[in-house]
Amino acid sequence: MLDLSQIDNSWTLFLDRDGVINHEKHQDYVYNYDEFRFYEGVPEALKILAARFDRIIITTNQRGVGKGLMTEADLHQLHTLMLQDITAAGGRIDKIYYCTSLDNNHPNRKPHPGMAFEAVKDFPVIELPKSLIVGNNISDMEFGRNAGMHTVFVKTTHPQQPLPNPLIDLAVMDLPEFAKALQLA
Repeated sequence: MLDLSQIDNSWTLFLDRDGVINHEKHQDYVYNYDEFRFYEGVPEALKILAARFDRIIITTNQRGVGKGLMTEADLHQLHTLMLQDITAAGGRIDKIYYCTSLDNNHPNRKPHPGMAFEAVKDFPVIELPKSLIVGNNISDMEFGRNAGMHTVFVKTTHPQQPLPNPLIDLAVMDLPEFAKALQLA
């Protein structure tokens, strides 16, 4: 079980993007920032989380690039504008890792932990047992387990997810609810 009162500024927060930070397009991809819509309260939640966590990392599968439906330049532009809005709201993202591979066995494609290991290389102070992933899919929870971190499931896109589940340490409705729970812990 995840004891939120133990989380301090030595911890690292990993976040999935689509379905956690922004609305996920059903069976499609967010191609540009015109299609990107923050969930209500997420920019404010990221401000709260930035005060609690030393590092905030996004890890996101971006198969749309691998399929040629958008370019890496499109993805970078989307992320640049997203980061500007997050920063303007007082939040922070320290780095974004993404995997464009179509190969489900690629070491960086979630649920494989490659993006977490890349983050540890870039930020050697990260301790994966003092890290958690917030995601909206079981593959995010598997990613967390495979990397040795704690898991928080948001029910934004899968509200009927059966619980308890051995892959899920904590389940909340959305990222703002998680931020509020941390404030109360």
